[in-house]
Amino acid sequence: MYEKMKQSWFSNLKGDTLSGIVVALALIPEAIAFSIIAGVDPKVGLYASFSMAVIIAFAGGRPGMISAATGAMALLMVTLVKEHGLQYLLAATLLTGVLQIIAGYLRLADLMRFVSRSVVTGFVNALAILIFMAQLPELTGVTWHVYAMTAMGLAIIYGFPYLPKIGKSVPSPLVCILVLTAVYLLTGMEIRTVGDMGELPDTLPVFLWPEVPLNLETLMIILPYSIMLTVVGLLESMMTATIVDDLTDTPSDKNRECKGQGLANIGTGLIGGMAGCAMIGQSVINIKSGGRTRLSTLIAGVVLLLMVVFLADWVSQIPMAALVAVMIMVSIGTFSWSSIKDLKKHPMSTNMVMLATVGVTVGTHNLAIGVFVGVLLAAMNFANKVGNILYVGAETPEEGHRVYRVVGQVFFASSERFGSAFDLKETVKKVTIDLSRAHFWDITAVQALDRIVIKFRREGTEVELVGLNEASATIVDRYAVHDDPEAVEKLMGGH
Repeated sequence: MYEKMKQSWFSNLKGDTLSGIVVALALIPEAIAFSIIAGVDPKVGLYASFSMAVIIAFAGGRPGMISAATGAMALLMVTLVKEHGLQYLLAATLLTGVLQIIAGYLRLADLMRFVSRSVVTGFVNALAILIFMAQLPELTGVTWHVYAMTAMGLAIIYGFPYLPKIGKSVPSPLVCILVLTAVYLLTGMEIRTVGDMGELPDTLPVFLWPEVPLNLETLMIILPYSIMLTVVGLLESMMTATIVDDLTDTPSDKNRECKGQGLANIGTGLIGGMAGCAMIGQSVINIKSGGRTRLSTLIAGVVLLLMVVFLADWVSQIPMAALVAVMIMVSIGTFSWSSIKDLKKHPMSTNMVMLATVGVTVGTHNLAIGVFVGVLLAAMNFANKVGNILYVGAETPEEGHRVYRVVGQVFFASSERFGSAFDLKETVKKVTIDLSRAHFWDITAVQALDRIVIKFRREGTEVELVGLNEASATIVDRYAVHDDPEAVEKLMGGH
């Protein structure tokens, strides 16, 4: 027990501490920006980021992953806040947490196995593009000082690790933030800082039960929003966990993560915070800066709160150019550059899935829609490929006896091909359909078999089915109608 706790919390003290501080600094402007998007006070996003990070550090299933207020979730809250106000958002956040815990117990995270690698790659690339695009407002219509500071920040981020001795001991994003803040304070140049994003809170969060009527009408108002927040939050969290798994070569418990996200959102709603989920950008910052265990996530949340409440005067002086440089680093590091090279090697269907996921996600700014489209295309490609792997051969062992041997998978995508392989007009006494190397998957396949058997019998041909495996026999016995005269007339009526 002690060894397990040590491994989960204290096996990387220096790396987790420094990376947690970097993440806390990067979370501040994002939390404020997402609050503005949702139409709420900046402290709502900041309290949410603190609460999500701290609770998920204990309850989550992916050590080293960062959860906080996110843009994807903020976009879903706009209408609710505008029409009903903050209190209904807090109630929706609580309900979102409950639904996510239920999803964890139902093991819905297991559905991630249906998300193909091409969809994950497309999701990652789209997110990298969105992270970069989110920095553009800070780089348009500004003075040359901003470009100079951003370029200096990128030079520090990519150059500092190569310095002898000290280069590997301190995360370069942290050095970037400290150096650029010092330059700003010394020169007094007029550029945007964190303080220009919004007013930082000056008090610790307190317990806050949402002031809404506890009735069915309230439930009907918040339920649609909570369902959307649940789906998007879990989807982004599961995708982030998969990416962190790849970056660290370690597994995660995604069903536990669902429950952890639920607990975190309940805790967040009770202190006046907006619903949140895992953040890919900040999680990548954490991993790239040396964070590995739960301690890094906890430190990120605690340091964030301490900074905005007790060190607000200093934090507000951090130039946005420094944080833009860090986020550009995240964008470059997140993008799967090998996927561009792989376009020539991978099948066209795989490339289309990846590119469609990128295009839809970037176009809609909705990660859930992008992943849904990618999964749908991948499923259609798979069904098409499997449907084409079907062979029906015919032979005549004796006069008047035709044997059809079926090899492959018979289901909705291959049923038409299966049906067209039989010569239903030939005159023979007996037809044997050998299904020992075939598998029937659905009702569409069974109906195709029904039509073949019935049409042969209407021509006076004896039909024998042989070799059905147990699973296929079960579905055929349950749904086939070729041995039921009344059902046959109903099925073949008009043919």
